[in-house]
Amino acid sequence: MSISQLGGSKQKFILVLSILLLCSFCLTSWLSYQVAYHSMSQQIETNHLPLTSDTVYSEIQQDLLQPIFISSLMAQDTFLRDWALHQETEVEPIVRYLSTIQQRYHTVTTFFVSNQTLRYYHPKGVIKTLSPDEPNDAWYFRVQQLPKTQDYETNIDYDTADPTRTTVFVNYKVYDYKHNLIGVTGVGLNVTLVKKLISLYQQRYQRSVYFIDPEGNVALSDEHYRGPRNIYQRPGLSEQAKTLLSSPSGRYQFKQDNLQFYLNARYIPEFNWYLMVEQQDAPAAKQLKQILWINLLISLLVTFIVLIVANFTIGNYQRRLEKLASTDKLTGAFNRQSFETQLEQVIDIQHRSNSPCSLVIFDVDHFKAINDQYGHLVGDEALKHIVALATEQLRGSDIICRWGGEEFIVLLPNCDASAAFEVAEKIRLAIKHTTVCVNGNELQLSISCGIAQAKSHEVFVNLLINRADQAMYSAKRNGRNCSEIAP
Repeated sequence: MSISQLGGSKQKFILVLSILLLCSFCLTSWLSYQVAYHSMSQQIETNHLPLTSDTVYSEIQQDLLQPIFISSLMAQDTFLRDWALHQETEVEPIVRYLSTIQQRYHTVTTFFVSNQTLRYYHPKGVIKTLSPDEPNDAWYFRVQQLPKTQDYETNIDYDTADPTRTTVFVNYKVYDYKHNLIGVTGVGLNVTLVKKLISLYQQRYQRSVYFIDPEGNVALSDEHYRGPRNIYQRPGLSEQAKTLLSSPSGRYQFKQDNLQFYLNARYIPEFNWYLMVEQQDAPAAKQLKQILWINLLISLLVTFIVLIVANFTIGNYQRRLEKLASTDKLTGAFNRQSFETQLEQVIDIQHRSNSPCSLVIFDVDHFKAINDQYGHLVGDEALKHIVALATEQLRGSDIICRWGGEEFIVLLPNCDASAAFEVAEKIRLAIKHTTVCVNGNELQLSISCGIAQAKSHEVFVNLLINRADQAMYSAKRNGRNCSEIAP
C-alpha cells in the first residue's frame, strides 16, 4: 500500500469513526430524553396531577362548599319555616335573621323568597316582588321546577340587591312540615373572592384550575384563563369532551399548539360542576430539552477530543508504518522499493526542468572478511556507522538507500557528475578517516564509489543505475577506496 493510499484509508477511518461516535452519542442522548420524558409524563398523569386535584378538592370542600352547608341549615331552620307559614306578618324578624346569618358566616348576601308572596327578603328588607315575566327573576321559577330529588342549585348571577355585583348563589328549597315548597333561601359569594381562591390554588400548586358545567361551559375561572368558554371548542380536548362529561372523574391528555397538556377532571355533585385541574408539560419538558442539548454538545466535544486523539495516534502509527515500509530496518536508510519510486519521480522532475541529476553507488570494501572475522552482528553495526557518516555529508534533498547487502545508492538532485564526484569523495574520506569501534573491535573501513549523471535521453532509470554500478566496479578494479565517474 502506497503512502497516499495509507492517507486515504486514515481519512476514511476518521470519517467512519466520527459518524459512529456521533450516531451513538445522539441515539443514546435521544433515548435518554425519551425515557425521561415518558417517565415525567407518567408521573404527571398518574401521580402529581391526581394528588393536586385531590388536594384542591379538599380545599374546595372547606372554601366553597360551606355556603351549601349554610343554605342547608337555613332551609331546615324551624324559625324560617314557622315564620313563612305564619303569613309573613312581620318583616323585621326575617330581616334580623338574614342579617345575623350574613354577619356570622361572612357571606356576601343572604336571602329568602316566599313561594306564596314572591317577596325577596334581604338583610336590607324586602328588595322586590318577583315576577314570572321578569328575566332576572327566572332563577327562582327554575328552582321551583327542579326535581324533588334535587334540593338546591348553584348559579352565577347578578345580585338583586346590588346589580353591579356578580355573585355565586346557592339557591336552596325550603319545605314545610308536609314537604310542600314554601320558598327558596340561600347565600351568595362574591365571584371576585371565588376567583381569588382559584388563583390561590393555581399559585400554590402551579396548575390551572377552573370549573365547567355539565354542558361543558366554563362556569368559573380566574382572570388568567384564556381558553374557549366551552371545552367542545378547545382543540385537542373537544374529541374527549363527551367522555369527560359523562364520567364522574378521569385523567386525560391532549395537545394544543404543539404543547402537551394533562388534565384531571372530577365531578362535584354539590355544585353540579366539574373541577378541572390542568397542567402543561412545558416547564419540565423545556428542562429536559435543555439537558438533551447539553448532552449533545458534550457528545460533540467528546467526539472532537476522541477524533483528535485518534488522529494523533493513527498519525503516529501511520508514520511508523510508512517508515517501516520505506526504510531499511537495520540502517534507517531508504529501502530499495521506496527508493525506486522516488528515483523515477526525481529523474522525471529533473528532466522536465532541464536540471542535472546524479547517482553515487558505493560498496564497502572487503565487507565479507569483516563478517567472517568479527561476525554478522559487528558487520551490521559497521553498516549503521557507514550510513550515519554518509548522511552527515549530504544535503537535505539528497536521498541515501541501502541497495542490497553492503551496497548503497545516493541520489543527488540538481547535481552534475563533477559535483557528485566531490560528494562521493567527501563520503569516502569521512569513512576512511574514521575508526569505527564496535563491541571493543576497532574497524578501519573504506568504500569504492561509482558516479553517473542522468542523460536527457535516458528513459529507463535502470540504465542510469547500471552505468553507476559499472563505474563502482571500475573503482574496485583500480584498487578500491576510490571514486570513478561513468564514461
